[in-house]
Amino acid sequence: MSKLFASRWFWGILLVAFTLRIGAAVWWQSRLPEGDRFFFGDSVSYEMLAQQVAHGGDYRYGDSWVFRTPGYPVLLAPFYWLSDQPHPLVLRTFGALLGTATAALCGMLATRFFSVQAGLVATLLAALYPGGLAMSAFVLSEVAFCPWMLLQLWCWDLAYQTPARRSRLLWSFAAGVVMAAAVLTRPSWMLFPFFAVPICLLVLPARLRQIEVMLVLGLSFMAAMSPWWIRNYQVAGRFVPTSLQVGASLYDGIRPGADGGSDMAFVEPFTQEQHDADAAAEQLLPGTFETRLDDRMKAASVAWAKEHRGEVVRLAGKKLVRYWNFWPNESSFQSVKFRLVIAVGYLPILLLGLTGLVIFRRQTLGIWLCGLPIFYFSALHMIFVSSIRYRQPPMIPLTVLAAGAAVWLYCQWRGGKPSANETAAAS
Repeated sequence: MSKLFASRWFWGILLVAFTLRIGAAVWWQSRLPEGDRFFFGDSVSYEMLAQQVAHGGDYRYGDSWVFRTPGYPVLLAPFYWLSDQPHPLVLRTFGALLGTATAALCGMLATRFFSVQAGLVATLLAALYPGGLAMSAFVLSEVAFCPWMLLQLWCWDLAYQTPARRSRLLWSFAAGVVMAAAVLTRPSWMLFPFFAVPICLLVLPARLRQIEVMLVLGLSFMAAMSPWWIRNYQVAGRFVPTSLQVGASLYDGIRPGADGGSDMAFVEPFTQEQHDADAAAEQLLPGTFETRLDDRMKAASVAWAKEHRGEVVRLAGKKLVRYWNFWPNESSFQSVKFRLVIAVGYLPILLLGLTGLVIFRRQTLGIWLCGLPIFYFSALHMIFVSSIRYRQPPMIPLTVLAAGAAVWLYCQWRGGKPSANETAAAS
């Protein structure tokens, strides 16, 4: 790792990464109509919650007390100590810093798994990846989730590779704490271990060690999440692992008229129905209005799915196509130039990353942990709404495998020898 840090190329690439992200932020802000701070409604909710965290107010969004997990608002809160409404470019600059840190972590992981050359390539790929530029420019939680995700994968792999039991337990503990930070930033990450662990147990050796690591990781994760769980129980009257948006998200993905994209127009009618049901009730209903509304939308989605199983399967296929699409699904992003940029930035990393997963599949747990997130999110969004937005975070760890594969293939083409790390990894 010290060789990577000593490389002027590494720091030069990071400077380029930061400059490009600042440029993307300024360009995006300049395109917004006057008076529109963010464009995305999600960004407005993050701002409101960050203001409440900064000023010690109740953590709620309107009448919703468990609307969003606090990971991203907590990171934004310091900016609201100085101003109730900091300029959006200040928040976007913070995103540029997080995006640059993400590129650095990609380089560090690739150096750990392969070589310094692969580390430089991974840093460059992550720096230039169009999806990474977009995540840094938007005020959305993905930009904060990516470094937490990479740090968790790093700690998880270190725990697996460390022969000393004490160190293994410490790294496992760290992986669980970092996973809690990632889940509190992006709740959909919570089920990733249940997806990844069975596959890793099947394809990698030292299964007892893997189980030991996972047990400690799980316990430390639950310990780190417990303050949020306790708080949710106090305000919602029941256990809520992340937020009370599962019902809305499920109905958004599986409902009459669904096409795989998001359309939250149904929320207001459901809200009115729940108000009417509460008013008509002769006795106090269990839970809170927020939990009852979540249950109502969840039940409606499940009921519709049971009656339209064929449509649910068709929708799943449509969502799968939307997820892996070469270009944006939204009509507002359909210019030829924009589509080419997305395709050229996406396809090489995808193909090289999947190639790297095949070539280096026997190396270590970290290889699989970098390759599996894109399949995990793909499966998840066959249920919920799907968009290329949701594949942007898992494309980031895929750059690590793409860099290893690129260097290995280049050495094969030149007739040279890959580095010692890469030779061992591919054997």
